[in-house]
Amino acid sequence: MGVPIRRAGQGDREAAVGLLHKAFARDAVSRWVFPDPDQLERKHGALMAAFLDMALTEGYVDLAEDGSAVALWTSIPAGDHGDGDPVGFRASIDPDNERIEQIARLTGAAHPKDRAHEYLMLIGVDPDLQGQGLGGGLIANVLARCDREGRHAYLEASSLRSRALYERLGFTFMGHTIDLPDGPPMYPMWREPRS
Repeated sequence: MGVPIRRAGQGDREAAVGLLHKAFARDAVSRWVFPDPDQLERKHGALMAAFLDMALTEGYVDLAEDGSAVALWTSIPAGDHGDGDPVGFRASIDPDNERIEQIARLTGAAHPKDRAHEYLMLIGVDPDLQGQGLGGGLIANVLARCDREGRHAYLEASSLRSRALYERLGFTFMGHTIDLPDGPPMYPMWREPRS
C-alpha cells in the first residue's frame, strides 16, 4: 500500500502529539508508565511530545499526508552513544514518576551500540485506521533507503502484534526482552539491510 508521506516540522507538532497520544493511550507500555487513568490522561501527551521533540531535534519525523500516521526516527552512529539523560527526561515530563526514568534506562541499556543504524523510536497510527497497512507503508521508504545504503535499523516492539508486523518488514527479534518491572515485555528488533 502506497502511503503519501511528507517530512514533518514544528508546525505539525500539535497534531502529531495528539495522534501519538491517541495511538498509544491503550498500549500496555504506556499504561505501565502511567498506571493511573487520570495520570495517563494528564501526562501521556507530555511523554509523546518529548519523544516528538527529540526526533524533530535529533532526527526526523515522517507523517502520512492525511495525518493518519506518524513515525519518529533518529540516525544512531556506531559506538557508545550513551543512554541519554533518563533523570532529565523524567524531570521534563513527570518528576514524580520513576517509571519514566526506568524505561529510559532499560531501553538505553538494550540499544545496540556496535553498528550505525536508523532507530524507529515510535510509530503511531490512528486507532480507527490500524490494520490497513499504514504503519508498514509509512516506514517502507526509510527501510528502502536502509537497503540502498547498507544501513541497519532497530526498534523496540511493545507487543506481540507489533512484533509480528515488524517481522514481516524484515526485522528479527534479538532474543531477549526488555522486562519492565511488574510490566509488559518489550521486544528489541534488528533489521539487516537487504541487497
